[in-house]
Amino acid sequence: MKSILLNIFNGRIVSPWWILFIDVGIVINSFVIAFVLRLNINLPSYSVSEMVLNCTIVSSLYLVSFLSFGSFKGVVRHSNYSEFKNLIVACFVAFSSSLFINELVGLLSDSWISTPRLALVFHFLMTSMLAFAFRMLVKETYSSLTKKDTSQNVYVYGAGEMGQITLEAIRNDRDNQYRVVGFIDDDASKWNMVLHSIPVISWEKAMTLSRGKQVNLVILAINHISVQRKHEITAACLDIGWKLKVMPSVGNWVNGISNQKQIRDIRIEDILGRDEIKLNLLEIMSGLENKVVLVSGAAGSIGSEIVRQLLRFPVQKIIMVDVAESALYDLQQELLLAHTDSPFEVILADVTNIQRMQEVFGTYKPQLVFHAAAYKHVPLMEQFPYEAIRVNVGGVKVMADLAIEYGVGKFVMVSTDKAVNPTNVMGASKRICEIYVQALSQQNNIQTQFVTTRFGNVLGSNGSVVPLFKKQIERGGPLTVTHKEITRYFMTIPEACQLVLEAGFMGQGGEIYVFDMGEPVKIDDLAKEMIRLSGLKLGEDIEIAYTGLRPGEKLYEELLANKENTLPTHHDKIMIGKVRRHQYEEVNSSINDLLFALKIESNHLLVSRMKDIVPEFKSQNSCFVSLDKVMPER
Repeated sequence: MKSILLNIFNGRIVSPWWILFIDVGIVINSFVIAFVLRLNINLPSYSVSEMVLNCTIVSSLYLVSFLSFGSFKGVVRHSNYSEFKNLIVACFVAFSSSLFINELVGLLSDSWISTPRLALVFHFLMTSMLAFAFRMLVKETYSSLTKKDTSQNVYVYGAGEMGQITLEAIRNDRDNQYRVVGFIDDDASKWNMVLHSIPVISWEKAMTLSRGKQVNLVILAINHISVQRKHEITAACLDIGWKLKVMPSVGNWVNGISNQKQIRDIRIEDILGRDEIKLNLLEIMSGLENKVVLVSGAAGSIGSEIVRQLLRFPVQKIIMVDVAESALYDLQQELLLAHTDSPFEVILADVTNIQRMQEVFGTYKPQLVFHAAAYKHVPLMEQFPYEAIRVNVGGVKVMADLAIEYGVGKFVMVSTDKAVNPTNVMGASKRICEIYVQALSQQNNIQTQFVTTRFGNVLGSNGSVVPLFKKQIERGGPLTVTHKEITRYFMTIPEACQLVLEAGFMGQGGEIYVFDMGEPVKIDDLAKEMIRLSGLKLGEDIEIAYTGLRPGEKLYEELLANKENTLPTHHDKIMIGKVRRHQYEEVNSSINDLLFALKIESNHLLVSRMKDIVPEFKSQNSCFVSLDKVMPER
């Protein structure tokens, strides 16, 4: 029997016209009942024909109202609040029309026997209730038939709008695996309230009741919550042994849809990030409005997020340039799904290819450039300095020179904290890029404003420690940490890219903006936290292995932003770095020589040239340490 009913429900063999037919049937039967209830002992004074005539008029008005409002067109088993509201409004409009026509005809015709007003009121109330009850019966029957016996009891943390959206998403999902047994909220005024037949309780009461209700999962559903509070909730859940999941805020729903599948495990990024950044949206909007923007390295972690952030603003077109075919295709498909009318163009090209880049600049004439294309992995660049110079230095030179040639208004280069007193080839290559871009900005008679942005490690970016730890946890470990005391500064990808946009519209050009990276994080502590978030126990389920520092790797990163090496701006998270100025002619000559040497010189000779350009570049744990003591002859 259950399977037969499910086939009927899932096949939607009931046409909307049948729903309309049922609604009209409810109207007619309600009229007869209302008529009998109102007249009672006086019923014989009214003829059947008069009742039928009045019923026909009233039913016709309800039919017209149902057709006008389309109250019958929804899928009944998925009826929601807006559809119920539409039904009530349609009934009320029909009732008002019936009342008005009944009174008007009664005034105009003495022979007309009008329907008693109270009968019309009874009729409206019964019709509304019965039509509503019909939909609820179908909805609840379907919910009961599709409900899984394996549903898990959960608490929803947050009794506000986001918590109620989460409850609705869970209840409306036919594959639902959760049964919400309580809302937890920090607001004492909400305690002991009941929302959608579910009690709102305090954290302490939730812990007391959890054993009896067999709850071991909490879904965090709060739109605006500080990172500190999120960290406290996470720590409390882990201490109790509860698993914690998150319902993303509306802006982060996949394809803008709310459903149970959006609920995800809490990530390390959620509790290591910081509170929402306040952007100067008016300044950014005026800088981007109706502009053609080129983003190089658009398929990378930073470049792709810059593209997503740009799509929030009224840009004319976004030119997405990258040499990584698969990653660029994936980004293209993501944007096509999320933004059907997105103004973007995909360009598969290498930023070091000057002829190809000339073609791109000449065709699209970008007014802003965000240059995020670069090689970034320290050990690999230490092994292959040729590529660090060719792509990082050569790519910046090509793009920056073309920006001047084609009159680009603003050129924003994404740099790294590893460019500060670099100890590896990658950091040194990015410092050379900074020097070149800053030297270019000092030339006379150029309209391009050059801006550099520096920030540290980005949580969740391709190849960073977080995705690596996730993979190692999935494989059962061990998690590899290079040194027990190694520390790094972290920020989330959206946070970094929002600050890039903000900094991009500050100043007059030539500045190197550095970001406040917050407090340093020990990688060992990060690994332990990720193990806990995965529901595993260190030493029992999984281990941490210490592998030693990699070539070019620092134990502690330089502090990017302090009063000694920065100047403040109007944004408390963005400072201007104090760096030595360089003459363009000297820098340009050195970089041209370096790029030419790629064709003829060994890695050691190339790195020695880098150390000439960046005297503070002192190698650590690297085969190039000897170059800091004795410079080889060329």
